[in-house]
Amino acid sequence: MSKNIDELCIDTIRILAADMVERAKSGHPGMPLGASPMAYVLYDKIMKYNPANPRWFNRDRFILSAGHGSAMLYAILHLYGFGISMEELKSFRQWGSITPGHPEYNPDLGIEATTGPLGQGFGMGVGIAIAEKYLADCMNIAGFNVVDHFTYAIVSDGDLMEGVSYEAASLAGHLKLGKLIYLYDDNHISIEGETDLAFTEDVRCRFEAYKWHVAKVKDGNNIKEIENKIKEAQKQKEKPSLIIVRTHIGYGSPKQDKKEAHGEPLGEEALKEAKKFFGFPENKSFYVPEEVYEHCRRKIREGREKEKTWLKLFSEYKKAYPELGEELESIMKGRLPENWEKSIEDAISSIKKERVKSIATREASGRVMNSVARALRHFLIGGAADLAPSTKSTLIGYGDFGLGKYCANNLHFGVREHAMGAIINGIALHSNLIPYAATFLIFSDYMRPAIRLSALMNLHVIFIFTHDSIGLGEDGPTHQPVEQLSSLRAIPNLTVIRPCDANETAIAWKIAIKRKSPVAIALTRQKLPVLDINRYPLREAEKGGYIIDEAKEENPDLIIIATGSEVHLALKAKNELEKKGIKTRVVSMPCMEIFEEQNDEYKSRILPEHVPKIAIEAGVKMSWYKYTGCKGAVIGIERFGSSAPGNIVMEKFGFSVDNVIREAVAFLKK
Repeated sequence: MSKNIDELCIDTIRILAADMVERAKSGHPGMPLGASPMAYVLYDKIMKYNPANPRWFNRDRFILSAGHGSAMLYAILHLYGFGISMEELKSFRQWGSITPGHPEYNPDLGIEATTGPLGQGFGMGVGIAIAEKYLADCMNIAGFNVVDHFTYAIVSDGDLMEGVSYEAASLAGHLKLGKLIYLYDDNHISIEGETDLAFTEDVRCRFEAYKWHVAKVKDGNNIKEIENKIKEAQKQKEKPSLIIVRTHIGYGSPKQDKKEAHGEPLGEEALKEAKKFFGFPENKSFYVPEEVYEHCRRKIREGREKEKTWLKLFSEYKKAYPELGEELESIMKGRLPENWEKSIEDAISSIKKERVKSIATREASGRVMNSVARALRHFLIGGAADLAPSTKSTLIGYGDFGLGKYCANNLHFGVREHAMGAIINGIALHSNLIPYAATFLIFSDYMRPAIRLSALMNLHVIFIFTHDSIGLGEDGPTHQPVEQLSSLRAIPNLTVIRPCDANETAIAWKIAIKRKSPVAIALTRQKLPVLDINRYPLREAEKGGYIIDEAKEENPDLIIIATGSEVHLALKAKNELEKKGIKTRVVSMPCMEIFEEQNDEYKSRILPEHVPKIAIEAGVKMSWYKYTGCKGAVIGIERFGSSAPGNIVMEKFGFSVDNVIREAVAFLKK
């Protein structure tokens, strides 16, 4: 092969990716064949990283937002020594492999995020850049830039068509995220054909309008120009950058510039033609010239030296600024300050001391999170989709990120729920910061793809969803969530908590901080009574479900299960039912997921199988039949809400003491 080493490495990546797809009989060969030069430039000539320690804190981050090109990423990570073996390349898309069809978050292998749903990587990259900017402004001291890295991504036509990228790009430009650099794989082809079918906007003008720096590379194989444009972008201190690189999908194959190159194997003959075009042995698969390994694996040595240099700087930083050094190290290791849980008790005590008789759980949440923030210092960062006054999610006294300074904990996402979800995922991916996002529960629908990805990646993020039921009242059915609670509970690995009062709300926050996985907290707009913690065992809420009020005598005739505001309704109904001689137990079930984690003995003690059960929740009924059984009863809602004062709406939909008693008596007579 009479090629220079750069060409040889690039073509090796291309052919490895095509071989992977061909062996799997499924995948996307077109993008790797066209986009490998830009990916190679990033890994070989631009980014700082250490393959021997992929989690090195101050590494540059790379997101393959166009996750369908995963074969290209795996090939690069293999060549550069990140721990993906040749056998794993051969197991592409197979059961149990670490090389699935789209990248799945695995920082130990250099995979920074789960991508594939287009646009999500774009948004997560913005979150990573926000985290870097925040920590750099909080922690860096002149002469000690201990937080100092870039965030890169390769994005596709599909990424730029998705609405989440519009939202995220707009915010990134506004926030002047100069260390965010995206390369746009402009190959003019999507699944249905030429992008002219649906995508003819001027991308350059759009991003310039977003206050981005935009550059163009006319030939995607011109690696010197790609490198120069990236270095030019690195100089943009107050503008994120989009580098538009004109590539050719399926480059070098008979399917070049055809839609068929996107999402199906080239086929045996076409693959041979591609290998012939690139000068590779036509009858060899997974062939890597030895000089390619030698060239790429040098980055292991270079990476170790870069990390070693940084570790020396960080050591000197800790000696010069021990408090800052300790705090940054705690963030790097996810080590929360000692006794932070006392802040939860302080919040509960404060509410009790003030003798607050009733308070909306959204208001209680705001008090608790501010108490927690004081204990966690720089860990907690987040904001709302232009709804902070309503969701009570402002961290008082902690400043506004991007408005004059970046060492500030309050993010203003604007009315951009989808980007907000993706961005807090990115913040969580960056380090052990604990990001939160707040909006009305009904608008969780706008961010569901990001919520699902946070659950898939098991990220430590907190979703604050207020206005949690028809009880919000006059705004009507467009704003009244009905199906959302059950819908969120259907997402694997997402913990959904709906507290009944200020005490359970505090415990919800304790769970959210300790759990280190995604948690959604559903909170009321309307005021709810604050229950007496000496009368009710509210701390048992940490078990997900518990007996909040036992029947007056042993062996209850009926168990009422409820969440949130409906717990108070259940408690009132219990008193009336017992006057009728019906021994009634009330179970508060703030979190089904945590209740399910308890042992069988506990669960059967709380909800014995032989006792009739009624569940009450102002939402669709489907979540509850696993507890009530087919013969049980559920007081819920199977239609959309209505506009009226909240108490009237609740009563009209059957959430009243009289109706609960009526339903219970009728149920027990069956």
